[in-house]
Amino acid sequence: MMLSSFIRCNTYRCARLAVGATLQLVDAVMSGKVCNGMALVRPPGHHSQRNAANGFCLFNNVAIAAEYAKLKYGLQRILIVDWDVHHGQGTQYIFEEDPSVLYFSWHRYEHQEFWPSLRESDYDAVGLGKGKGFNINLPWNKVGMGNSDYLAAFFHVLLPVAFEFDPELVIVSSGYDSGIGDPEGQMNATPEVFAHLTHFLMQLANGKLCIILEGGYHLKSLSESICMTVKTLLGDPVPQITGEMAPCLSAVESIQNVRAAHKPYWKWLMYEDASFLQNLSTKSHLLTKADPNLSTEHESKMTNNNKTVEVERFLELHMKNILFPVPPIKTATTIDSKWSAHFLPGPVHLVKGMDRSKIKALVSGFCTDIVKEDKTLFSLGSVLAVLDKILKKEVCNGIAVSPTAVSVAVALRHSVQFGFQRVLCIFVGDMQIIPNTEDGKILMVHICEKEQFGKTSSKHYISLSWKEDAKGNDFFSAVLGVILPVAYSYQPDLTVIAVGPNRSLGISGISLLFALLRGLAESRIFAVIEDTEINLVQSVAKALVGTSTPHFGVFVPPTQEKVNKIKILRDQFQQEWKMLQCSVEDGISRN
Repeated sequence: MMLSSFIRCNTYRCARLAVGATLQLVDAVMSGKVCNGMALVRPPGHHSQRNAANGFCLFNNVAIAAEYAKLKYGLQRILIVDWDVHHGQGTQYIFEEDPSVLYFSWHRYEHQEFWPSLRESDYDAVGLGKGKGFNINLPWNKVGMGNSDYLAAFFHVLLPVAFEFDPELVIVSSGYDSGIGDPEGQMNATPEVFAHLTHFLMQLANGKLCIILEGGYHLKSLSESICMTVKTLLGDPVPQITGEMAPCLSAVESIQNVRAAHKPYWKWLMYEDASFLQNLSTKSHLLTKADPNLSTEHESKMTNNNKTVEVERFLELHMKNILFPVPPIKTATTIDSKWSAHFLPGPVHLVKGMDRSKIKALVSGFCTDIVKEDKTLFSLGSVLAVLDKILKKEVCNGIAVSPTAVSVAVALRHSVQFGFQRVLCIFVGDMQIIPNTEDGKILMVHICEKEQFGKTSSKHYISLSWKEDAKGNDFFSAVLGVILPVAYSYQPDLTVIAVGPNRSLGISGISLLFALLRGLAESRIFAVIEDTEINLVQSVAKALVGTSTPHFGVFVPPTQEKVNKIKILRDQFQQEWKMLQCSVEDGISRN
């Protein structure tokens, strides 16, 4: 067991420092000194077991941290997310009978061909005794997994489970050998995907998130991925994700089997069609390993060296393409300054409303009859003033309180005329003016209690009939099962979320929308709210500013009727918006 763990005179001291730094981070987060943090420690820990070092790991830093948090702070629910490319079997062994720790690991597996080559690293190892259901293994049965595969795993497995589990602390075994260029992992995920994964995890446990370094052996890929993670922890806008947004067949097969294995243990899966797959596409592609000899080893080293240089060059260009100047102002509004000062978070910046003559020029030839009224012009002045700041990238996001009927239609039209090619609009409530979406420049998701009369769903207009459960928030399933996958498939340049009259969602459901969608469009998001309810505006502003995580309410599993609604939409749109795919019956188009 010790063959892969080299011991030198300072190894023990370094391993103790790694554990100590991890525990210091837990103390800082749990005491409220910091919201979140990252421990850049080595040696890593997730292979280490109770009585044996293993795989470069001496002490299991993350497992010790979880036990420490339970003992010192009385925590009863801790989520450990292991996105290292290797299975953290040490962490699994330590907690597999413990229902207070939910352990999720994705890892290169290749049908037990890849180290640590354990039968218990497969999807059907769900835990033991009282811990059944609290150990989640998502095996990657081929190399080359990319951004869309990792995001699909979060949308269709991890995040639904995590929101139901409702952790009090999230700890990440953060191995970056699952990133592009790493000789161990041989995966294709680019650094910005870790910003998106981090953003999602920041919405759990009231933002209490500790990220602990594990593996990662390509220095350029490692450093850029860590940088993306830390920038997100600090609250910087999340860069656009790159690559085709379609999970590969093998990834979806693994996701389907994990969902089937955990259906007996989780309420969100109760009414899902989750069946096991036995004949996996990758089994027929397994190659017999040739006996190593000196010539092939030399050729392999030469190839790896060439690949390392190639990836370094790619990442230099790639990071230049995705990084962007952060707007000097994070959140802006034109709400009355006295009202704002008392009720909105401090960082919200006030801007002046737009001049009437400029408004008339902008809307000339478009709903001119409606905007003759002074009241309408005043409202549009507020909306367009904030929107203009966002479009010009002077402000990251913004919020306007205004009647939504005209404001949203004008905002969408203005955004497209400004030059934005993909605008996502989520409209909650009754929508009186439905924009033209035929050219694909606007994708409308309409959430209302009843289907909109005279308007049927199409590729760029999706109607979701949903009324939030009075007992709590059952909207998690709709956001993770439909809205987020569709939004990531579309990859908008701007997100507009409008809350109109007769909304069918409570504050918790609306806050969830804002919090999760803030990872899209370089975090450019514009809120138009008709309802002047103080608590709603406060919660939306809190989600936009990102200083603290808004309360999403008590998790309530969706009814069978609502699960069927999600399935109908998934079946209808999965060919167009491929991130909806979570089973092979969904008709995978990418190999």
